[in-house]
Formats: sequence, structure tokens, C-alpha cells
Amino acid sequence: MNDLKKTGRSEVKRMKERGIYDREAVNAILDTAFMCHVAYTIDGHPYCTPTLFWRSGDHVYWHGSSVSRFLKQAVGHPACLTVTHADGFVLARSAFNHSMNYRSVMLFGQVEEVTGPAKLEQLKVMVDHLFPGRWDELRPVTAKEVNATTVLRMPIEEGSAKVRAGDPSDNKADYELPIWAGVVPLKQVMEQAIPDPANLPGVAMPSHIRNLVLPDDRT
Repeated sequence: MNDLKKTGRSEVKRMKERGIYDREAVNAILDTAFMCHVAYTIDGHPYCTPTLFWRSGDHVYWHGSSVSRFLKQAVGHPACLTVTHADGFVLARSAFNHSMNYRSVMLFGQVEEVTGPAKLEQLKVMVDHLFPGRWDELRPVTAKEVNATTVLRMPIEEGSAKVRAGDPSDNKADYELPIWAGVVPLKQVMEQAIPDPANLPGVAMPSHIRNLVLPDDRT
């Protein structure tokens, strides 16, 4: 597993000490997220789309409608994909030293379309990444549904992760001030699932939903 490639556009320049290129660390940030933003240019105009995503091997994947002009025109063109975990507000003794604890990844690459058997395989990976074990309990997908879906991917080759963790960093003299400073942790919370009123009588909530936890909480 190779580290991410450093280039003029991907190397972290500000706060270099926060830059990470190690693939295991990058994969850990990607695998504990489920939303990303994909930015690209269409007809000379910039677009940035929030979407569900997943990692499988050496690629990141996302999907959408086969009639989406964004997805159609993205194929074969460069894109930038970003993922961010907000881990906490960092409150310092000066307004200008306030910050955030976070984990982020920015990737650059050419967008590729996934076709054939690999397309259905990756749709299964997406569902089971979010809801482990659910795919095999569902009604089988139809050819029409698969044809109506576009799956795109981008190689995990060029980019960087950037991470901040820990306490505030204040000016030396400010530590003598009687001002509270510290960290307010942030965390996504998954609440109890709400059954569909249209569920058939006697249909129990499956264990993979009853025991569902966010990817960041999985061991």
C-alpha cells in the first residue's frame, strides 16, 4: 500500500505538521465517513456535489442517477473529493487562536465509470458498508434499477489528509489571563430507528438495524 502522492496541488503547505500521506491513516478517515463532496468543472463552471461515498480497495466510489448530467460529464475528467470529520471546537484565550479539531482527506484524480458486474458488486459494497448484512436481506435488485444508476470511482493516489487534535494553542502571555479555554467535543449520534408505518404486521426490526452504529464507532 503506497502513501499518497505529493504534488504541487496536494501537498499541505499551511500547517505542514498536520499533513498526513500515510495510506492506512487516510483509509481510516475515509472508512469512518459516509458523506463526501466532489468538485469538478462542467462547461467552464465549478460545481461541488455532496453525496454518499464508500471506499473499496484502492478507489473511492459514489453513485447517482444515470440521467444526471453532472455524473455523465464528470467521466474522464479531473475531480477533487473531500471528506471531513468535525471532532471539536477549540476555544482559546484569544479569538484569533480559536480553532477546530478535525480529520480531513482531499483526493485528486480522474473520474472513471464502473460498468458490468463490478457495478452491481460495488452497489452491494455501498449498502453493506452503511448497514452491514442488509443487502442479502433485501429484495433482489432489477436490471432496470441497475441501469438507472451510475457508479463512479476515483483512484486513491494523489492527495493528503490533514488532522488537528488536542488543546488550544495560545500566545505565551495569554496563558496568564483569567479566561477559560478548552475543547468542546463534537460527535455524530445515531438515534433509534423509526419503523415505517407501512411495515407488515409482525415484521420485526432486524438485528443489523437494531444494533447499528456509525462507522466511526465500529471496532
